[in-house]
Amino acid sequence: MDKLRQLLKNYIENQETIISATASNPRDQERIQKLRIRPVLKKEELIYQVERFVGTKVYHENLSPDALVELLVGVMEADFRQLELDTACHRLTVLVSKKGKATVREKTKTAQEQKFDLTHNRQKQYILPQHEPIPFLVALGVQTAEGRVVQAKYDKFRQINRYLEFVRDILPALPKEGRTLKIIDFGCGKSYLTFALYYYLKIMNQYDIRVIGLDLKQDVIEDCQALAARLGYDELTFQTGDIGSYVNDTGDIDMVVTLHACDTATDHALAKAVQWNARVILSVPCCQHELNRQISCDVLKPVLKYGLVRERMAALVTDAVRAELLEQYGYDTQILEFIDMEHTPKNILIRAVKKNHMKYHAGAKKHEELEQLEELLHIRPTLQKLLEEIR
Repeated sequence: MDKLRQLLKNYIENQETIISATASNPRDQERIQKLRIRPVLKKEELIYQVERFVGTKVYHENLSPDALVELLVGVMEADFRQLELDTACHRLTVLVSKKGKATVREKTKTAQEQKFDLTHNRQKQYILPQHEPIPFLVALGVQTAEGRVVQAKYDKFRQINRYLEFVRDILPALPKEGRTLKIIDFGCGKSYLTFALYYYLKIMNQYDIRVIGLDLKQDVIEDCQALAARLGYDELTFQTGDIGSYVNDTGDIDMVVTLHACDTATDHALAKAVQWNARVILSVPCCQHELNRQISCDVLKPVLKYGLVRERMAALVTDAVRAELLEQYGYDTQILEFIDMEHTPKNILIRAVKKNHMKYHAGAKKHEELEQLEELLHIRPTLQKLLEEIR
């Protein structure tokens, strides 16, 4: 069965979906009669549903692509004499003689035969195509040179595309003509999403933009700048610096991005965005410790005494207050799910778009409801203090 195992591994590594597989002609009818496999997209993740037919009952199991390989090899070694398997590009037949000798035949499908849909879910159409090489994704190791998404990087590929969906939604707030749009990405890190933003706006949609990525780690910034130069992304530059002390000397800022800036670094980024009258803010907060240290409420003591509950509640309150403050300073604000909870608990994205391009005004009125909440929980958020300082 070594040949079968290798062929199946090749399909998985090459992102070649197994459309269907049926193992039949059982060696022991009383043990199992048939095994059938089909692909399913569950929350954008490809899994395989296995059906085992035993007597009058059918048993179901969901497996990852890698686990599927060993399952199929195992049942052909022990339970069945015939396997018919279709992938996007190949048709595979396995026949096992009574003496246990396996014959494996593989046929390449014609172009017409390769057209298919998943049984219950159509393949998701990503903004960045899965099967075309995209220079920055290849350079960052997300894709192979041939354009295949590397299996270990599939979560990152989905995250990038999810992020670009949020960017696509705010395009009406970014004028395409008239002047160069200026974008700052605070806490850019290794800059997967910074490169994605540049590629989507500049290369795919022909926006005239200048993007600056800022991070504290000099070695990371140097690597990102070298990659931008290698790719010919002339209007994408990277700087080493701290969000709180960053000084804008480039004129108007149209968009501020802050993804996983830790704790109150997010607040400093949001405050600067408000001060600069940025048209768009995209923020994924991280490590919201500040209110966890402050929050105190007699009514909620039975809840807050549990550390994990307190931590999560404080994080949610932190982001809700941030969103409310942005509303007070002239933004239409939403709190959205960034990526699925099974990948990371840091899955909230705050998206704020300036209302009718209103200018920042020093007299922003604090809502009475927010004052009551702060009094109830005994909290004083950093973002509120920063916004009051720039009035």
